Amino acid sequence: MTVDLKGKTALVTGASRGIGAATAITLANNGVSKLIIHYGGYKQGADETAEAARKAGAEVEVIGADLGTDKGISEFVAAMAGRKVDILVNNAGSLVKRAKLPEYTPELWDTVMNLNVKSVYFITQALAPHMVEQKSGHVILLSSIAARNGGGPGATVYAAAKAAIAAMTKGLAKELAPAGVRVNAVSPGTVDNHFHETFSNKQILDGVVAMTPAGRLGTNEEIADTVLFLISDAARYMYGQTLEINGGMLMV
Repeated sequence: MTVDLKGKTALVTGASRGIGAATAITLANNGVSKLIIHYGGYKQGADETAEAARKAGAEVEVIGADLGTDKGISEFVAAMAGRKVDILVNNAGSLVKRAKLPEYTPELWDTVMNLNVKSVYFITQALAPHMVEQKSGHVILLSSIAARNGGGPGATVYAAAKAAIAAMTKGLAKELAPAGVRVNAVSPGTVDNHFHETFSNKQILDGVVAMTPAGRLGTNEEIADTVLFLISDAARYMYGQTLEINGGMLMV
């Protein structure tokens, strides 16, 4: 599908690779005029995403911040204060590391929750006022199939964080809908990307494929296209929904 985003400004967090990069490029390919690309630690990837978006005609700004820390969140939120953003894609997130109950530390808990939950809420808080003022805008959050099934080994806290995102989507949608701002979420299943190169192995991924009716893993572009659908007029009466995109592995 194609959507006319001419004149719109978008922010995509965690856009140095994977779903975030694909989403940023998809928005640029659909005419977004200005694109803010956030990255955590992989600046080269962010620069590559920016180059692709510029080739598509977008004006691009690249900003780095460690959203796994209170300091990084505060600095990024301060940088966003007063910005006029029409489309916010809260994509930044990570499992950080697999750790089972006996191994989990308070420090790891804080990092996972900061990155996946706290940053999302306060970045949205910083950018929503402009959307409310103009009575239009889109906020997209990234949940995960882990929110529904509890995640794989050592991913319990990540799964809980993504479940919080699903709940936050509903709460923010109720709060912002009267002002014409639509809030929805995308919940990917297992996607063939850097995340699973880092946190999974061939045995795990082969097992996922075997349990997936579609018979394959998802792609970054398929998730990006779902984001595009949610900000299009085709989804104009959708509020507070979390779309499960997983090849039929989880049917709700």
